[in-house]
Amino acid sequence: MPTTLEVVCTDDDCTLDMFELHYTYDMPEDVGVTDFTCPYCGGVDSLEAVEL
Repeated sequence: MPTTLEVVCTDDDCTLDMFELHYTYDMPEDVGVTDFTCPYCGGVDSLEAVEL
């Protein structure tokens, strides 16, 4: 099963709560939350992985 990454934006001005990233099987193993930006506010350093 491909990896699913739950992410939250911690920027106080962003109203996005949480979103999921669904990878395909050919996504490199070392890809993580730091490789993405918030799709709503565009924040680069404001994303954090949600640990379940």
